[in-house]
Amino acid sequence: MNDVVNPLYFTRLAEQTPADICRRAVCTYDAAAQTYGLAIWGRQYAVNPRKGLISCVSPDSSPLHPYFDLFAVHYLLSAKEIQPAGQWISEKEIPGGTTFFRGPHEIPTHLIASRFDGDIQGFFDRCVQYGGTKLALADAAFSFFITPRVPVAVLFWQGDEEFPTEAKLLYDVTIVRHLAADIVYALAVGICEQLGESCMRTNSFSRYLY
Repeated sequence: MNDVVNPLYFTRLAEQTPADICRRAVCTYDAAAQTYGLAIWGRQYAVNPRKGLISCVSPDSSPLHPYFDLFAVHYLLSAKEIQPAGQWISEKEIPGGTTFFRGPHEIPTHLIASRFDGDIQGFFDRCVQYGGTKLALADAAFSFFITPRVPVAVLFWQGDEEFPTEAKLLYDVTIVRHLAADIVYALAVGICEQLGESCMRTNSFSRYLY
């Protein structure tokens, strides 16, 4: 069983109609294996709700951060059949975000900033490696389709003598239709750790998730 996702959510997923989930989440379903196929950040994942298993099946590809498992199940459960709006918002613009995304739920963008401090080319190369599309924002910025309906942008400002290096995540405004704030947080932590190659592990954040 997956130790990041509450078994209750696998149960809920198993009770839903595969055709409905595939239409909403833009994924596939293998009826024989009772497994969903979902692309997450350029990697193909298999989600078996009856066995409570999530695995990366892309060849020659290392798994993503464990928080993407949590994101995957909630995405399959709650994704809506809507297209991205092409309008970026910060986590503070998500309903309730000004109070939720602070303290223990502050997005750890410092992991990206510290990893690429003084190395904007390294940030550029890392984002290209992860299939990013360049944006005309900040000193460098890229957007990523984490799943077919959830694009996220990562912005980077190179520090100088007056201002420290800074990074920020932005989300398509439609994210509020797909995910609750705590799952947006899990997704953001996974992105920050994956891009920043932090040594921090999931357990340091799990107590803050619902």
